[in-house]
Amino acid sequence: MTKLNLSVAVGPYDRTRALVDGSVQIDGVDAACMTLSPEEIFFRAFRHAEFDICELSLSSFTVKTAQGGGPYVGVPAFVSRAFRHTSIYVRTDRIKKPEDLKGKRVGVPEYQLTANVWARAILEDDFGVKPSDIQWVRGGIEDAARPEKITIKLPPDVKLENAPEGKTISAMLAEGTIDGFIAPRPPSLPKNTPNVGWLFPDPVAAAKDYFKRTGIFPIMHIVGVRRTLAEQHPWLPGAVLKAFEQSKAAAMEQLSDTSATKVTLPFVEERLAEARELMGEDFWAYGVEPSRKTLESFLRQHHREGLSSRLVTPEELFHPGTLEQFKL
Repeated sequence: MTKLNLSVAVGPYDRTRALVDGSVQIDGVDAACMTLSPEEIFFRAFRHAEFDICELSLSSFTVKTAQGGGPYVGVPAFVSRAFRHTSIYVRTDRIKKPEDLKGKRVGVPEYQLTANVWARAILEDDFGVKPSDIQWVRGGIEDAARPEKITIKLPPDVKLENAPEGKTISAMLAEGTIDGFIAPRPPSLPKNTPNVGWLFPDPVAAAKDYFKRTGIFPIMHIVGVRRTLAEQHPWLPGAVLKAFEQSKAAAMEQLSDTSATKVTLPFVEERLAEARELMGEDFWAYGVEPSRKTLESFLRQHHREGLSSRLVTPEELFHPGTLEQFKL
């Protein structure tokens, strides 16, 4: 069989490294791999469908799925997961607890970003702060001209305005014209900017408590395969999932090798042991069933916020060939 020559765009993660360097290959595919930032991949994928296989925003993909589908079909390889207690920054001189955000102005780079959906779920479910309780201000973190990558329609009780021309939400937070900031990246601020900090002073403790209560490890990004390719080659999405699983397994094997630390950070082995004690051996699971509760929680919140026009099921997000995997 002649191999398919396909482009693959993913972030430069340990769990994708084996795919990028070629030590793990996608069956039947000769891959041209490129490592790019999530922002660049998502913009190029959702605006122009430039890649054959790529990392995708879970939120943006859910919007497209609810609308009837986009140029990609989903593969449940969750290449980005993160607790988003570290994503909420506030003016510490006026916001002391989550409930203080009611009636305040909060900046976001894009309203529908996956990280922001999870952060708003935390605020609503744990502290009673609804999206309609906040005045949202949309603007770039570092570039004031950043656009919303896909068109969204919000409920009438959700108030969203654009930042003033030429202003970033980082600058607005520093000068105090907004009270909070929620984004996947921290605000771009001068060092030691006064009166700006995390909403949760100890976000790791808050995240551990959240996991103990909910069992949820938030999913940020999935993998997409060009729909036309999946229709022509039904075996391809399953082969993609298999390769991403193998690449992640290689990363975990290296991370567990304590003979020489693979990450330039002290205490990595201890943190790995702590994560497994709290979350289980396969804490970064791929596949629908191990993460069904997390997916269903996200999809309910997404629909509750009006971002998806109907409640989407996990099965709708992913190609049928990826819902089950063979076992020996």
